[in-house]
Amino acid sequence: MLSGVISQRSAVGYVRVSTGEQVASGAGLEAQRQAIRAEVARRNWTLVGIFEDRGVSGKNIRSRPGLSAALSSVESGEAFALVVSKLDRLSRSVMDFASMMERSRRRGWALVALDLGIDTTTPSGEMMATVVATFAQYERRLIGQRTKAALAVKRQQGVRLGRPSSTASDVISRTRRLYRTGYSFARIANTFNEQGVPTAQGGAKWHPSTIRKLLLRLGALPGAARAVEKPRDH
Repeated sequence: MLSGVISQRSAVGYVRVSTGEQVASGAGLEAQRQAIRAEVARRNWTLVGIFEDRGVSGKNIRSRPGLSAALSSVESGEAFALVVSKLDRLSRSVMDFASMMERSRRRGWALVALDLGIDTTTPSGEMMATVVATFAQYERRLIGQRTKAALAVKRQQGVRLGRPSSTASDVISRTRRLYRTGYSFARIANTFNEQGVPTAQGGAKWHPSTIRKLLLRLGALPGAARAVEKPRDH
């Protein structure tokens, strides 16, 4: 938890605009700053600073240097509250916002979104935050149900699920040829790794088991396939 008299009455603001036009005009950022300054003054708090992200999407809360700096400020104890003028300046995703609220609860700082009355420093504002979190959980469950239903339909249609193999045809030919000339699985894998041959998923790390699976899929190991299927002796 944060401690100290000063930190309990201090805040940082966060502002964001997403389009180049908004960045050029500066009007959107300034309007957000004014709203934050006015609210902090009304509460007799100290405004430590206002962090910003220009031309950044609000689809997720990652890869935003301004937001990262604001979070560092509240989590280091420099300020007690993070204030935004509108919820969508922080995130357009209800689930991401709910995750942020949980983070603030665990680490002992307050979150204030002026447009929706979300304010975890007050009972009513905390109740509003709980409502948002409930909708986020509802959204997660809906997404999960839709995903399961879509996968079930695909299976019924005979669609093969999972990440498709994209091994290049020349790699397949070389694998067959090397195996037929007596190369072991390990030797083929080492050869491909030394030459930087990409795997089906785009990486450059081959393993003996990867080579074996590829040859099995190609039907180039009928003996090995039968051995896998052969029941053990008891």
